[in-house]
Amino acid sequence: MDSKNKQYKILIVDDNSQNLEILMDLFRDDYKVVAAINGERTLKIAASDSPPDLILLDIIMPEMDGYELCTLLKENEATKNIPVIFVTAVSEAMDETRGFALGAVDYITKPFHPPMVKARVKLHLNLKRKTDLLEQLAFMDGLTEIPNRRRFDEVLEIEWNRARRSGSHLSLLLMDIDHFKLYNDTYGHGSGDECLRLVAGAIQASLRRAGDFVARYGGDEFAVVLPRADAEEAMAVGRMILGCVDRLAIPRNASAAVPHVTLSIGAATLQQDRQQDLADFIELSDKALYAAKNSGRHRIQTA
Repeated sequence: MDSKNKQYKILIVDDNSQNLEILMDLFRDDYKVVAAINGERTLKIAASDSPPDLILLDIIMPEMDGYELCTLLKENEATKNIPVIFVTAVSEAMDETRGFALGAVDYITKPFHPPMVKARVKLHLNLKRKTDLLEQLAFMDGLTEIPNRRRFDEVLEIEWNRARRSGSHLSLLLMDIDHFKLYNDTYGHGSGDECLRLVAGAIQASLRRAGDFVARYGGDEFAVVLPRADAEEAMAVGRMILGCVDRLAIPRNASAAVPHVTLSIGAATLQQDRQQDLADFIELSDKALYAAKNSGRHRIQTA
């Protein structure tokens, strides 16, 4: 099988060591394979930072059977989209209607017929890959090829809730291109689109830490979410972004104060000791952006 399939991970769940070994031998040459013998371990692996792409789940297990476990997986936002294939013995009572109603995508039976099992798994991994691709496209800005406003809203809410729970820092940068309408009017929309693409790439290249996130906020506006970044760190990232965009040296009207395209940036940092909701946090960053523009543009201003 193509070596790129090794990027896929299969979690095999069965309390019978012999069944586990059979299935692991069947798939280990083609995929990354991990195993669990109970529900608790399964839930932990599924919700980890490296979740499986598909779960083969035995139905008859002690303490927590496959139906209960599937229910918990589908109720969890982090694991609900992982395809589950139920595994059951021919001799066992099998309620397919119940399994599909819980969210399972297929059944396979013991004793295993290897070609059929491998074909079913390959089919559902291919379906998942296509679904994931469609989801990625739904969250991508078609022009700049960075995440869009919809994805920004999701990421910011997740990081906001995480920062509130853990008491950690969170910073937000809102920015837009200075006098972009004039740039479009002067050079045309084709050049304006290319300008947006270049600026988006420069902002993305400025982000060095895992978890830092950039999105097109709308029009010529961009947003950067900085988990675990305090006000000083946010200002440093903002200055780096300004420098990267300056180095692009995208020419604009020579009569302007700065003869190349520039940004204005507003920064806000979560204050854990204050009563503040997410809308207030965004508004603070937006006000800081307007302060930067009113102060002469081509700068970063903190809330």
